[in-house]
Formats: sequence, C-alpha cells, structure tokens
Amino acid sequence: MAEAGSMNLASFCDGWMVGRVKSAAWVLPGLMVVAGSAQQVSQQPQAVPTVQTTVVVVGAPDPLTEGQSARSTATLDVQPTKLVYGDAQDLLRSDASVDLEERGGAGVQTDVTIRGGSFEQTLVLLNGFRINDAETSHFNLDLPVVADALQSVNVLHGAGSALYGSDAVSGVVDFVTAAPVEGYSLKLRAGGGSYGEQEQAAVASWGGKNASEVIAGGREFSDGFIADRDYRSEEASSETRAKSWLGDSDVLLAASDRSFGANQFYGDYESYERTKGWFAALSQQVNAKTQAMLAYRRHTDEYVLLRDDPSVYENNHIDTSWQGAVRRKETLPLHGAAVFYGLEENADEIDSNSLGDHGRNRGAGYAGFEWTGAKWGTLSAGAREEIFDGGTNVFTPDVAASVRLPRQVKLRASVGRGFRQPTYTDKYYNDPTTKGNADLKPESAWNFDGGADWYASEKLALSFTAFHTAETNTIDYVRANALQSWQAENLTGLHLTGTESSVDWRPLAGQEFRVGLTTVVGGKGTLNGLQDEYVFNYPVQNASAEWIGRFRNGLLLRQRIRVVNRIDRSVYPVWDASAAWDKGRVKPYVRATNLSNTDYQEILGVQNQTRAVVAGVEVVVGRQE
Repeated sequence: MAEAGSMNLASFCDGWMVGRVKSAAWVLPGLMVVAGSAQQVSQQPQAVPTVQTTVVVVGAPDPLTEGQSARSTATLDVQPTKLVYGDAQDLLRSDASVDLEERGGAGVQTDVTIRGGSFEQTLVLLNGFRINDAETSHFNLDLPVVADALQSVNVLHGAGSALYGSDAVSGVVDFVTAAPVEGYSLKLRAGGGSYGEQEQAAVASWGGKNASEVIAGGREFSDGFIADRDYRSEEASSETRAKSWLGDSDVLLAASDRSFGANQFYGDYESYERTKGWFAALSQQVNAKTQAMLAYRRHTDEYVLLRDDPSVYENNHIDTSWQGAVRRKETLPLHGAAVFYGLEENADEIDSNSLGDHGRNRGAGYAGFEWTGAKWGTLSAGAREEIFDGGTNVFTPDVAASVRLPRQVKLRASVGRGFRQPTYTDKYYNDPTTKGNADLKPESAWNFDGGADWYASEKLALSFTAFHTAETNTIDYVRANALQSWQAENLTGLHLTGTESSVDWRPLAGQEFRVGLTTVVGGKGTLNGLQDEYVFNYPVQNASAEWIGRFRNGLLLRQRIRVVNRIDRSVYPVWDASAAWDKGRVKPYVRATNLSNTDYQEILGVQNQTRAVVAGVEVVVGRQE
C-alpha cells in the first residue's frame, strides 16, 4: 500500500489468523444467540484464544500461513471448542465445501466428499499418513484416534495427487493429533443422552523438554434411534515424541473397534457389521533437510446380511497396507524459494472369503518448487510419477500461484490433476444385487480453480472461489432399472462446475459468525439413461451458518444451521446447538443435534437420526492448557 507505515497483506493475514477460532462456521438467530446477548450485557466477552499463524496447510509441502496459501483450504481447530462438537466428523460440517454422507452415529460408516466429488475421491490422512481403506472407501473415516486427542482438521479443496498420490481427486482431509506442552494433564469426559447414547473419553499427557507422551482412549455406544441401528465405537492410541541427535521422532500406535447394526446400509436388511483397525506410524527427522516416514495399517470387516441368522450370508475381509516415504527439502539462493522431492512406496493386500486374495504395489517419485515472497505472493509447481506393478504409470502435475494486491486483497489460482485406483470392492465384489468389475480403469480428473480473499479489516474476511473439474473414467455403480443388479463401470465425460463463498465476521472479541455456501452444477449425460448409485448424490447447494460465543466467565455457546439441496432431492435444514462451561477443572456441556427434527437422508434409502440431546462433564486433573 502507498501510505507510509501501512500494513502489508502478509502481516495483515497473520494478524487476522491470530485470535481466530478457525473451527467456527456461521449462525442464524436462535435461543443461544439471545442467551449470549444477555450474557454479554452483564460482562465483558473473553478474547478469542490465540492460535498459531503458521500451520501445515494441506496441499503445500512446507508450513505456511493460510494468508500465504495459493490453494482453497480450511483449517478447523479441534481443541478450543471440542466440548461443543460431537466428534471430528461433526467439525467438518463447518466447511460448506465438505459434504458428509452419514450412515450411523459416532462416525460409523460416514463418507466424506468435497466439491461434489464422490466419497471415493477424497484422501484421508492422519498426521500426513494415508488412512484410505483398500477394501472399500466406506471405511476412510474409520479413525483409530479419539477426537479429544486431535489438534486440528485440515482440508484441501481440489486435486492433490501431485503431492499425495492416489485418491486425492476432489480433495484431502488431514487429521492432526495434539502435542502436549510442558507438564502433565489428565482429562476425563463422560456423558449420556437420547436413544441410550453414552460416551466416555480419557486423555493423559506429559510433556518434557525433549520428550512427550499422549495416551488417549474413548468409547461411544447407543441403542439406536430405529431398530438395528445400535452401535459401539471404541478407540485407543499412544503417541510418543522425542528429540535426539537424530532429530525429531514421532511414534503413533492406535487401534479401533466398531460394531453396529447396519439396517438400510446396503438395502432393506437388518444386517450387522463389525470393523477393527490397527495402525502404527513412525516419522523420523534424519537431518534438517530430510524426513523418513513408515506406517502399517491392518483393517478387518465382518458383515452379516441377516443379523438374526448369520448362516444365510456373511463376508469377512482382512486388508493390510504398508507405506513408506523419504522426503527432502533444499533451500535455494533465491530468497523464499525451495525445492522439495522424495520417493514413496505403497503396498496393500486383501484376504477375503468373497473378494478373494489380491495384492498390489506402487512406487512414486515427486518433485516440487515453491517460492514465497514476503510482499508479492507465492508460486508453486510440482509433479508426481506413480508406477504400479505391471508397468502402468500415472503422471500428476500441479501449479498454483497467489498475488497480493493493495487493500488487503489476495488473488489465487491453481490447476492440478488427481487420480484414484479402484478399491478391491469395486473390482471383485459380487452378490445378487451388486457386481464388481475387474477391468475397471483408474479414474482421474483435472481441477481448475481461481478466487480472491479480502481481509477487509481485523474483524471481517471474505472469500470467493470458482472451480471446474473434468473427470475421466469416473467409477460408479449403474443399472438400467430396479430389477437389475448394480454394476461397477467407468463413466466418461463427467464435468462439475461450482463456487465457494464464505464470510467470516468477528464483531466482538470472543464471538464469530461464519457464513458459507458451496454450489455445484453438473450433468447426467454420461449415464445414457442408466440409474447411478453414488456419484450423483452431491449437494447442488450446501449452505452453513454458525455462531460461536466465548465469554470471560467460561460460558461457550454454539449454534449451526445447515441447509442442503441434493441433486434431484428435496431441500432440508438441520439445526444443531450446544453449550459448555469451559473454565475451571469441571466443565459441563450439552449438545443438541437436529433440533429441527428434520426427516432427511444423506444417502438415499438410509434414514438419518432425529432430534437428540447429549449432556456430560469433563474433569481436568493437573495442568490446564
């Protein structure tokens, strides 16, 4: 800017990020807004807790601020408001570009989609490690870590395969665990509510100068809001961090066990399913420039068609996967510029009574360039070559840039390619109603987007993005009529175009309003009159409004209203509200979901839960963060 002493966009963006409760989305008037306004008359609001301005933005190889990012991203903080969100999946609903297709409670078989892509086109990471399931993408959110142990959920809108490989077609979601500060702490949480729901969680942490440990666990169970929709979900994890002459080390060990009634999940059957997961990951800094990563994941799936008579039909699947990577960064003489490159290897296999025994391997090499200017913006470019056993290869490039303008405006644009291998279920599953296809080709897509961010003041930020996705060999299940079986096929010529808009307003310290709207338009010309099962279930409009009020005496209030208009379906609203006393060592909370008691289906044929209320308390022993 021309005036002397004025703030440049880089420092302004950082200032905007300081104090921002990034998990808030937007709100409409309601009972809690009234209560919050009354509360504010009698006391000064509490300042919003500060957060780090430098974060690992998904889609970038190195930490940078959201104000510097050339991609459309969202960083959702878990810890500041975890008592008023049911789980990390619920937090994702605060991003209007993310659509969750939920089957059961407690995150049971919840599919995540971004920008109208299918649930199979979203890559899910845990601390940068792949979680996507090789058997079926329905288990991509089968996280083995309880939400209380997470720090943030980072979302990339658009293709990310140049950096992350297979499955990053329409976006990436990275769940990041929380690191303790110095001292010790024990947090115990318990609650209960509608439909026999109960929840418990415990997080014990210790932090020293050169080492830390976090042990966490949780369980949720319910009788179900309709017959055969009961569930029990359990997770446990241990994360050890250490500093030594080798560099930073991080070892994560985690496991999960989920059993649930699967009524309506795969048809009009009172079915039963149980999944178990084991995950072990090591991240080791070799030196200041090099990092090595290694992980192992084992996941089992037991499915019974008729819960009361398992002998009629039962599937048992065991899939395992290994992933390893070596990544390196070289700083260039050009100020703010660096080159990133690395090698990766992935191997997975499945042992199944219905899918058979299969395995596959792939290796990849990637390289990227990133140049971050203190005043003008950012420029990045990268490419990845993925080679599969048998000699097939996939090339995925991307380019992104941002330019900072006067009056706190940033323009950005990106283009990139994403791809996905078919799952083992896509290729080999067969039953009377569904047929796999061993000849399926990998699907891919080119993603183009451009937008602007305007940091109008320290209290107001606006963002707009337009995007277009051109897909090739999209994988879906189709049939001519209801009398035929679903058949896995590659579709051609699918194009999606849309917009993302958001307004983030903080009128007073401790309060935030966020309004978000994502629109998507596409066509069914590729179906040639056939019925489809998954791809054309996206919202053509997905709106979210949320308000969070945090007050000096510890009162924390949240309200959110979502309005969703799915393609060829009726519009429906969902209203959630919650409150907590987030101060001191005893912290009561209450959460209400679907207060509007809306009868809706996020997946056609699968009824979602009606109005429910859960109340509980968290007790903190030791240091309070």
